[in-house]
Amino acid sequence: MGMPSLIRAECVLRDQRRARRWLSLLLLGASACAHGQICQSAEDMDASVRTALEATAKRYFEMSAHGDTLALEQNSIASVVANFAGIEAAVKENQGGFIGAQATVRPPFLLVVEGQAPLARAEFLCGVFGKSGQTKDSAVFVLNNLPPGKYGVTILDVNGGPAAVTLTLTLVLEQRYGEWKLAGFFPRPSRGAGHDAAWFAQRARDFTAKALKRNAWLYYREAIFLAVPVDMMSTLATDQLYDAAQAVEPSDVPANGKAVDLSAGGKIYRLTEISPLSVGNDLDVVVKYQAADVSDTARVFQENTVVIKALVAKFPELREAFAGVVARAVAPSGRDYGTLLGMKDIK
Repeated sequence: MGMPSLIRAECVLRDQRRARRWLSLLLLGASACAHGQICQSAEDMDASVRTALEATAKRYFEMSAHGDTLALEQNSIASVVANFAGIEAAVKENQGGFIGAQATVRPPFLLVVEGQAPLARAEFLCGVFGKSGQTKDSAVFVLNNLPPGKYGVTILDVNGGPAAVTLTLTLVLEQRYGEWKLAGFFPRPSRGAGHDAAWFAQRARDFTAKALKRNAWLYYREAIFLAVPVDMMSTLATDQLYDAAQAVEPSDVPANGKAVDLSAGGKIYRLTEISPLSVGNDLDVVVKYQAADVSDTARVFQENTVVIKALVAKFPELREAFAGVVARAVAPSGRDYGTLLGMKDIK
């Protein structure tokens, strides 16, 4: 799925300073309005605005379910039209799940950016906040390089149909000349490997109790991914999961932009990322590492295999939590080559 140039979502890992940051914002009156950033929850916005946002979201979902990408494009803002290939691909990828499914629109949010220039980082505090930060009725949206305007965030829960899907579709809408135009299209599964966020969070706590911190950290990451429909959004639930993940974050795996070295087969491999990946009913772990070149796929396959075996040898706890390991060699150009080995095949 592509992401329109207008919207750049920022997934922020919160730290122990979050509570103090929220408290400072609250003591200062949150200053969102002073900086030209306003959020209205569904109960705060004008009824006609809420009705229009919900109706538009349902209409664009029906276009997606019918594969009518031309109509979606015609109802998009100019910057999205200029980069529509990503949305078109996302529609085609998910159309099988959309057809025949029921889409329920959650209460929308209205984000308003005032002023004359785009905001490098627009942070919207929506709903009621307490002295320690978010509550069950609040949400935070963080968007980068957002021009002045009015934006609607509409989230649809999509369930059922022949494919028996369970996913969310977040549509970002921008008001142009009295109409709500498509500015962002973000489908996301609500379940991974057949389980929801609560299941992964509980498994993460179980791994923590057994001192298997790497498994716990990776399962918390999957729980966070499933707990919120789009990366630009955070809630009380995701904040709590971020805190729990940080408490068990291991120092010997790549995280938060920090790379680590793995010795394998007489070489040092620079690992840049490790993450969970749900494929069907399986949960795999993906590790990326730096490679000078990936054009010789036979050689890269062998190196990927070496990295996988060395990773599992170093962290045998992964066998208990994952069905397989994917190693992806990434060249400086960004081109990569991946290899999957099931755990039973890793000797």
